[in-house]
Amino acid sequence: MKYKAIFVDIDDTLLDYIPCCRQSFDEALQLIQMDHVEDIDRLFDLFMEISNRLFSEAKQGKYTVAQVMDLYPAEFIERAGWPQHLLEPFTQGFRQGWGNSHALVEGAYEMLQTLHQRGYKLYAASNSFGHLQRKRLTLAGVMPFFEGTYISMDIGYDKPDRRFYEFALKDAQLSADEVLMVGDSMTTDIIGAQQVGMDTCWFNPAQRPLGEKKTTYEIQSLSQLVAILQD
Repeated sequence: MKYKAIFVDIDDTLLDYIPCCRQSFDEALQLIQMDHVEDIDRLFDLFMEISNRLFSEAKQGKYTVAQVMDLYPAEFIERAGWPQHLLEPFTQGFRQGWGNSHALVEGAYEMLQTLHQRGYKLYAASNSFGHLQRKRLTLAGVMPFFEGTYISMDIGYDKPDRRFYEFALKDAQLSADEVLMVGDSMTTDIIGAQQVGMDTCWFNPAQRPLGEKKTTYEIQSLSQLVAILQD
């Protein structure tokens, strides 16, 4: 095998981000007893617009992921015109819901199962809360495939910071040339991993243009990764 281990991003690579966000959002509304309001779809679109913008800015280094976790619920409550006393329960409700959300991307289970059976060491690599991400992987039934998890808020560094990848490699006792990083984010997963010399596989189901950026592999479905990594 060319690689000993595969590092895999979680959100929008293994777990389907938008359905998971919607489940978490709905659980938060139920907790604060606002699930009866009109235009919930519009409110969810507003929530996603805010969170997507702030997470995009975090990728560029403007915020840490921990800061964004507090910023986007606060901005949502303000722009929705809801009273401030709802902020804390809404935030906690969303995080609770996030820990319960575990919709898998098509082909994710089969991909992990096959690579695990072939003897690859699998590690999850994600920006988020460690305990929530591990719970989600457990609920999705894929946690047994992983040797370990590297989550930014456990480590203290966010992807694409090279220190995130350096920590993970050292902890897993692997060299960069022994690992393939798989993820959907060109910034955090691909460019981040390239900084430490890792090969990369960009999961790009929307077929966004690569432009001048480079990656070792590009796939539109997770089954393609299985084919690439044939023994």
